[in-house]
Amino acid sequence: MLRIFGYIFGIGVFLVLLVAGGVALVLHKYDQELPDFDVLAKYEPPVMTRIHAADGQLVAEYARERRLYLPIQAVPDLVKAAFLSAEDKNFYDHGGIDFEGVVRAVATNLRNRGSGRRPVGASTITQQVAKNFLLSNEVSYERKIKEALLALRIEQAYSKDRIFELYLNEIYLGLGSYGIAAAALNYFDKSVNELTIAEAAYLAALPKAPENYNPFRAKERAIERRNWVIDRLVENGYIRASDGEAAKAEDLDVTPRPRGTYLFASEFFAEETRRNLIDMFGAEKLYEGGLSVRTSLDPKLQRLARKALQHGLIKFDQARGFRGPVKTIDIAGDWGEKLGEVPALSDVPEWRLAVVLASGSGEAEIGLQPDRLPSGRLSKERATGVIPLSEMKWAKRGAKSVASVLSPGDVVYVEAVPDERGTYMLRQPPEVEGALVAMDPYTGRVLAMVGGFSFAETEFNRATQAWRQPGSSFKPFVYSAALDNGYTPSSVVLDAPIEIRSGNDVWRPENYGGKFYGPSTLRVGIEKSRNVMTVRLAKDMGMPLVAEYAKRFGIYDKLGLYLPMALGAGETTVLRMVTGYSMIANGGRRITPTLIDRIQDRFGRTIYQHDQRKCDGCNAEDWHDQPEPQLVDEREQVLDPMTAYQITSMMEGVVQRGTGTVVKAVGKPIAGKTGTTNDEKDAWFVGFSPDLVAGVYIGYDKPRPMGHGSTGGVLAAPIFTEFMTAALADKPAKPFQVPPGIQLIPIDIRTGMQTAGKGNGVILEAFKPGTAPPTSYSIIGYQDSMGRPAAVSPEADKAVATGTGGLY
Repeated sequence: MLRIFGYIFGIGVFLVLLVAGGVALVLHKYDQELPDFDVLAKYEPPVMTRIHAADGQLVAEYARERRLYLPIQAVPDLVKAAFLSAEDKNFYDHGGIDFEGVVRAVATNLRNRGSGRRPVGASTITQQVAKNFLLSNEVSYERKIKEALLALRIEQAYSKDRIFELYLNEIYLGLGSYGIAAAALNYFDKSVNELTIAEAAYLAALPKAPENYNPFRAKERAIERRNWVIDRLVENGYIRASDGEAAKAEDLDVTPRPRGTYLFASEFFAEETRRNLIDMFGAEKLYEGGLSVRTSLDPKLQRLARKALQHGLIKFDQARGFRGPVKTIDIAGDWGEKLGEVPALSDVPEWRLAVVLASGSGEAEIGLQPDRLPSGRLSKERATGVIPLSEMKWAKRGAKSVASVLSPGDVVYVEAVPDERGTYMLRQPPEVEGALVAMDPYTGRVLAMVGGFSFAETEFNRATQAWRQPGSSFKPFVYSAALDNGYTPSSVVLDAPIEIRSGNDVWRPENYGGKFYGPSTLRVGIEKSRNVMTVRLAKDMGMPLVAEYAKRFGIYDKLGLYLPMALGAGETTVLRMVTGYSMIANGGRRITPTLIDRIQDRFGRTIYQHDQRKCDGCNAEDWHDQPEPQLVDEREQVLDPMTAYQITSMMEGVVQRGTGTVVKAVGKPIAGKTGTTNDEKDAWFVGFSPDLVAGVYIGYDKPRPMGHGSTGGVLAAPIFTEFMTAALADKPAKPFQVPPGIQLIPIDIRTGMQTAGKGNGVILEAFKPGTAPPTSYSIIGYQDSMGRPAAVSPEADKAVATGTGGLY
């Protein structure tokens, strides 16, 4: 018997050794195939980039995986406890593999054999880290073996807290959320520190199968799983039983965080910032680099800019009547479902889509588009209202009844009448478009940018992407070139017919309205926007000089050397025009327009800063009677500061006496210039106070005439006025600063000659040192019968300083 038992024991030992050897060989084979887990030490997860306004408000987020990386020290104990209870309660006790859990999983899989159910894996948090970072999601025993081996190695190489940190930031939790920080925001619009027991438990319930516990499609199952996690929290001693019962009694109230832009009216600004970031760092850095971008956006000015531009576009559009409904639908049955399928302008919350249910003589009964629930489904509620005839008279001139404009089934936009519940005004998205840009003239920081009526309608940004003719709003740069090169504001230019020959072609420039006004000073020429005077002036200076100044100010990269270009016939953008005017406003210093103040990487290091001025002594730790540090401004001086003041003074005259008198309503010192192109296809106004520059453009996207009288002074200037009035409402009336050395001499505004008199025809004109009003009357551009330059007597001057003049 002993011999038999000896044989059995020997065979058993041999078999054990054989199995052990086989296991060792298998493990060695898999060990050789394991990926390098050192990647965890260098791991930088894809993190979303966040864009903030100048005051810190969140503007937009960009990511392929919506993730905010959170150090383990910043994770609340409640959140840690919830995930440990749900996924691996023995995490801090085992060495990477929970053998007790493995036994339970094996037993479960044996029971479920043949049932078609997915095998249970009993993965620890460490194993999940190994799988998520280094392996695939393949369901196989081979992957589980590799996972276990990696878990053992990871446990030896990294601390428990580091492993837990990687897990909490990498795990996918549904709704496009990676990591607990992003999930807390996306599900509950909260930081992790604000999560309740029920909310933390729900997030901890998601790693197993986020889609199975979707709060909208499987709410009951989600609550059941959440409550299971709460029970585990109680069982493991993390919370009291009474708190657990209270948490289980709560409803699962989830409100998905919207994607895209978060700050009202900032869509065009955010998209332009996104494009700039891609140009600077590339798409991968934008969507995965975790950049923190502080922009120059002023939320208050942005809202004011949007409001002013929309008011101007709507006013122009409504004056041309109603173009018809957005769509026509069948209102039989549930009209709400059909109306809900019609896309609305999501960034114009003042308006709602509505369908006409009935129309009569005095009013139309309408049904409002139902709201969408957080789940994305339409609300069952059906709200109605009325549009009275008085709120739609603009739609059709002489309309006697609502039925002559609207019919049942018409889908239209409406806006609620203030203080009149259930009453709405008829609206329509304007066909004409435009843009508005506001800038700090001393830094180039873009404070507001509106690129059109609605970003939801079209993402085309007319502030930066629309190349349009600026018309007479370009003239200040022509006059600046003249003032910088020997001319004075009192220089007189002949405003009379002129022919410009180019081969067999003859160009005869005209003023707006077709009239000519005789000899006039440069001031009158810019105030009244005289085209012919500008052409004569550019011809006298030479177009190469005009082109050089246009390039200096960044209006054009290379201006064609043709005289029509002096009238703004070349194409540029609103942003470029505003930048050029900013250089005049700041005294002639070059600025670079920017939407971005500072960019920090995921570690908080500044990798870009717009302000490059040097400040020696700004970083001093202590004060030892040293003088205050001074900012060193080394930017190029593109225009003489005295010239800048002269042209500013002349553009103040545009507002006070010229083509932009509507801007006087701002009630503060403003300088600016109107601009209108041939056939009124483009209307502009660009102007500034001492501390704020703004530019407005209006025109159809596919250029076509807007109608006679649709000038910059009529269309663009009122928008500028509305914006600047609101923007400067709480600012003092700050005058433009006169540079040292400038002499203010009274002159006759018609002749440009010095006078001792007073009255409407006399103005204090700015002269540089060494210059003065002329002592004799001479006219630039006047020729005798032989074609030679000649002077004329004052009696020959029949100029009348009235009228509009020019493409203005």
